Amino acid sequence: MSEETVLASKERHVTTWTLNLPGQRNPISDISVVERIEQLVAEANADIDTRVVIITGAGKGFSSGGNVKHMANREGLFAGRPHEQRNGYRNGIQRIPRAVYHCDVPVIAAVNGPAIGAGCDLALMADMRIASEEAVFAESFVKLGIIPGDGGAWLLPRAIGAARAAEMSFTGDAIDARTALDWGLVSQVVPSGSLMDEATRLAQRVASNPPHTLRMTKKLLREGQKMSMESLLELSAAMQPLAHHTRDHDEALNGFLDRRPTTYTGN
Repeated sequence: MSEETVLASKERHVTTWTLNLPGQRNPISDISVVERIEQLVAEANADIDTRVVIITGAGKGFSSGGNVKHMANREGLFAGRPHEQRNGYRNGIQRIPRAVYHCDVPVIAAVNGPAIGAGCDLALMADMRIASEEAVFAESFVKLGIIPGDGGAWLLPRAIGAARAAEMSFTGDAIDARTALDWGLVSQVVPSGSLMDEATRLAQRVASNPPHTLRMTKKLLREGQKMSMESLLELSAAMQPLAHHTRDHDEALNGFLDRRPTTYTGN
């Protein structure tokens, strides 16, 4: 596994993952990228000091998604007969949405440029998305004569609604950052020079909160997508005492009552 395919750096409870194949526009279908993302998710989950993850792309693009040259040459994920390709997807790129979905900490996508096909879906896997003015988004699989193979048909309607997801998926056309903001695909659009600063500011606002509470809140938001309200209330009732019995909860209460800044340790 090459750690160079996705770089990782950490500062003040925030870990940044940078897709690092800029010469190829940061494809994510190669197994080295898949395995590296799985590794980084596992590391974040195991490190209570990591409270937020930012994912971005090196160079001018966020991610081109699948490696089209490999697709044309029937290499890697795209090799073999239909049943072999099915397993190629299941044991390859589909491991990315499974991993990112189960990342315990909040994830911010800082979309610095084109997010195309599976690259658009990678942005959708994040909990929050900030785009530079140069970002564009395309659910472009149909233009290559294929379908969204990495979860886009599940992710996109949840982000922008069924009708707009259908428009993007059936035309394959790209939308610019301002349209993405209007449609709710991203929450902010900023100049390219300030993208990482804005993403980091948001990350630090999130990271200023108790880490166990952040992880449990994310879990509730994820489970709430598929649970009934009654089931979610039961899960919330079971989780809440875990939060009440942390030292960070005591620190939050004391800081509120004493009107002073708080410091959280993950205890």
